Amino acid sequence: MLIPGQPMQAVMAFVVDLLFGDPSFVTHPVILMGKLISWGEGFLWHDDQDAQGQKLAGTLLVLGVVGIAFGVGYALLLMAAHIHGVLAHLLSIWLISTTIAAKGLWTEAGQIQHWLQQDNLAEARKAVGRIVGRDTAQLDTAGVIRATVESVAENTVDAVIAPLFYALLAGAPLALAYRAVNTLDSMVGYKNERYRDFGWAAARVDDIVNYIPARLTGLLMTVSAAFLSLDAKNCWLILCRDSSKHPSPNSGLPEAAVAGALQIQLGGESSYQGTVSFRPYLGNPGNALIPNHINQTRWLMVMSGILAILAGSIIWVV
Repeated sequence: MLIPGQPMQAVMAFVVDLLFGDPSFVTHPVILMGKLISWGEGFLWHDDQDAQGQKLAGTLLVLGVVGIAFGVGYALLLMAAHIHGVLAHLLSIWLISTTIAAKGLWTEAGQIQHWLQQDNLAEARKAVGRIVGRDTAQLDTAGVIRATVESVAENTVDAVIAPLFYALLAGAPLALAYRAVNTLDSMVGYKNERYRDFGWAAARVDDIVNYIPARLTGLLMTVSAAFLSLDAKNCWLILCRDSSKHPSPNSGLPEAAVAGALQIQLGGESSYQGTVSFRPYLGNPGNALIPNHINQTRWLMVMSGILAILAGSIIWVV
């Protein structure tokens, strides 16, 4: 059967991503999704629409892009299965791997840590600017570390745990549909003048599909902290105490878990396009932020992914 998730496919996809990431010689499905979203936005968004009209147009965009992502993935697997069952399994593994970005996060965060350890703050600022949306030109060393740790923690949900969750649930087509939702949110799910109404559906659907994976991530990070000899008890305490303080219904869980496990404090002031905003603090003001906290967060991400596929495989088989 092509649709029910195959645990071995998810396991192999995670390994493929960790080893190879996203090869530059292959057009990544997310790039194609991005082009489809841009085309759909150009077709559906109009200046003269009222709020309800823009919400309807944005909803149609979400339904169309997610439906196409699922349908194309399913059709490709059907065609591959007609050729040979092994080809269908290999294709499924590759498709699932494209929805995971653990290697990319590991590499980007590691590069930031490298520049900080070389006392090259200018390059570290440039590097962190590639993975966060906040302004980075004026960040000090602690600000770069906080931005990196928060980004890796938050993206552990949508770049690792959620794709694996949906792949285990219903195979590559559903993992691709999830990635389409996530890409829609990153492109149109903003609360600015243009996207406040048009991106409403993308943002809401993204919150919904990440609801369970985010909470699983908090639990997985707590267990991972114990395996990595970090503070698992504090991880759980801060997760329970502070995760709801975050304005996002999902992002606060992995960030609070990391803050507790590393005995650090996240949150505070950040600048976005010149506008300073404040997010409530997560964690206690314990250890000062140091570059190694980036590496510890990377390992929490990877260990959480490993535990996710182990637990998912056991549940799926039972």
